Amino acid sequence: MLRFFASLPLRAFAVKPPAQCILFRVMKLSELAQQTGATIENGNADTDIVGAAGLAEAEAGHVTFLSNPRYTPQVKETRASAIYLSQDAPIERTDIAVLRTKDPYLAYTRALRLFHPEPAVKPLIHPSAVIDPTAQVASDAHIGACAVIGAHCVIESQVTIHPNVTVYDHVRIGAQSVIHSGVALRAFAEVGQRVILHNNVVVGSDGFGFAKAEDKSWLKIPQTGRVVIEDDVEIGAGTTIDCASVGETRIKRGVKIDNLVQIGHSCTIDEDSLLCAQVGLAGSSHIGKRVILAGQVGVAGHLHIGDDVVLTAKSATSHDIPPGKIISGIPGFDNKDWLRSTAAYRRLGEMARTVRELEKKLAALETTATQK
Repeated sequence: MLRFFASLPLRAFAVKPPAQCILFRVMKLSELAQQTGATIENGNADTDIVGAAGLAEAEAGHVTFLSNPRYTPQVKETRASAIYLSQDAPIERTDIAVLRTKDPYLAYTRALRLFHPEPAVKPLIHPSAVIDPTAQVASDAHIGACAVIGAHCVIESQVTIHPNVTVYDHVRIGAQSVIHSGVALRAFAEVGQRVILHNNVVVGSDGFGFAKAEDKSWLKIPQTGRVVIEDDVEIGAGTTIDCASVGETRIKRGVKIDNLVQIGHSCTIDEDSLLCAQVGLAGSSHIGKRVILAGQVGVAGHLHIGDDVVLTAKSATSHDIPPGKIISGIPGFDNKDWLRSTAAYRRLGEMARTVRELEKKLAALETTATQK
């Protein structure tokens, strides 16, 4: 059973609590194993576990994990009381409890979530918040200081809007979503349930659309569409998502987007895709399911990226990519070919010398043949 100790002094406990822990939670090793899908290989099932931490940071009372073999030497030095290991990972120590699991990193993540649950929403409308009389705000929502909510907005149950958020007219925010300080939600944007928007995200800014006039000046194309963000999406700080010129830009269920990502107008990102920092999508890009775009990837406009595609860091593509491909380079091509090409590139100097030597030998042979 979980036990909560909010007010007792820390010296009352024999183990060190997690850093910055306001609410102290203790869990028996047996319960932790059960809730994270692990089995106890050795160790006392009644051991108290108070938190989760990395190998180097863990203290007594913590559970840690090993998933990358390069960190195996740290297992000998960790001070953790328990460790998640894969089914076949060896361990020499007998003074640390071992929790066997198929995926140590996933089990560790579940442990972190157990010890750091999301705080309950405290219903509040701060006196300095500005809410249009036509807006519908759930009675159990939290509206922070200096937040602005425009006309005809709908704020559903247990939504948290932190200070200095700007919500334009006709925006809907689904239940249990969290909108952090500095976010701007432009008119007619729709945000699903359990969405997290981190600081300074802009949803629904004008798409980058201009037509060249007769005098060569640029005439702005009205951006009349909207942005739809479906359930369980998380968007990192400073990311911008442009509205469509017509129709919509849509971020589908479960998509995770890192900081400083640019998503152009009329793009679609399908379910459970992952976009890392500084990715840029030009207008009308269509990204499939479970796609991974690593840091600084660029996708040209009007392209289709198939399901389960991976574009490695700093890659760029100007053509459609079929499902399941791993693409690297600029312009992007198959990752295995790219690895061979980069290996050859490193030998270009050596290859150039070899070619020059062969040219000299060939010239010498031609001279000899001519003299005969």
